[in-house]
Amino acid sequence: MGYEVHRFQGDVDEELICPICSGVLEEPLQAPLCEHAFCSSCIQEWLTRQPTCPVDRNAITPNQLKPVPRILRNLLSRLYISCDNATYGCSAVVKLDMLPAHLHECEHNPKKPMHCELGCGLVVPKDELKDHNCVRELRNLVQQQQHKIAEMQTGISEHKLALGEQKREIQLLKEYMRSMRVANPRMREIQSEMENADIVRWVTSLQPARVTRWGGMISTPDAVLQAVIKRALIDSGCPSHIVNELMENAHERRWPTGLSTLETRQLNRRQYENYVTKRIPGKQAVVVMNCENQHMPEDLIIEPGLVMIFAHGVE
Repeated sequence: MGYEVHRFQGDVDEELICPICSGVLEEPLQAPLCEHAFCSSCIQEWLTRQPTCPVDRNAITPNQLKPVPRILRNLLSRLYISCDNATYGCSAVVKLDMLPAHLHECEHNPKKPMHCELGCGLVVPKDELKDHNCVRELRNLVQQQQHKIAEMQTGISEHKLALGEQKREIQLLKEYMRSMRVANPRMREIQSEMENADIVRWVTSLQPARVTRWGGMISTPDAVLQAVIKRALIDSGCPSHIVNELMENAHERRWPTGLSTLETRQLNRRQYENYVTKRIPGKQAVVVMNCENQHMPEDLIIEPGLVMIFAHGVE
């Protein structure tokens, strides 16, 4: 995926624009015969679906791609680009070839991983450090463990049942409940209605969101970022039976067909403004729930909904 054109100072030559994503070339590669240039990630993903040049349809394979000429690399390196964290207060404008070094040191990156230096040693996103409290986290952990121990002791003293007998009773109860759900369709319907009502109540409680930078969407969030968003979902009151499924739907591998590839996202970008999005409190992320997006095409929404995480651009 290339760099967004509006981030650059002055005009950008058309030869430096990727024909696939319409952004300024990022880690460019070129076709062997026609010499058309593309972002590395764009052309690699394109060729997994059709082994032809996107411009003139000449047959090519990934192994035939080659680096662009030095003159093109020099032209790119001389472009001046604003920092990725401009919306967070960074006013730096640097040469494109110096951008990675700047981002590594940029103090305005809200998700810069920071080690807690107060004692717990956890790695916490920079924008959450101010609310991080080691003592509180440790106290909560100790209290949870104490509560579990107390429940176990109470259960042993009250029931005085052997562990093997308890396991058998629990298994019998599970089998009974399973058979009841199978035998009684109305019970399944009631359970489904209750779960749907919980989802609607939760979604209604969230603030509407407006996405201003769809290009900032993170389609493959890492485990740390997913854990942060999952905790925010739980804290917002998200029904427990959909939390894990929503987080699985935060990665492009689970997105509907209209969002699952770079190519389809480019084709459908104009429809994004039709999404009804709700803000995940305190995060640059939104939920797009099926119950609020019945007006969207089937290839742009899934049950029960999906999570979109952004580097920036959520209001």
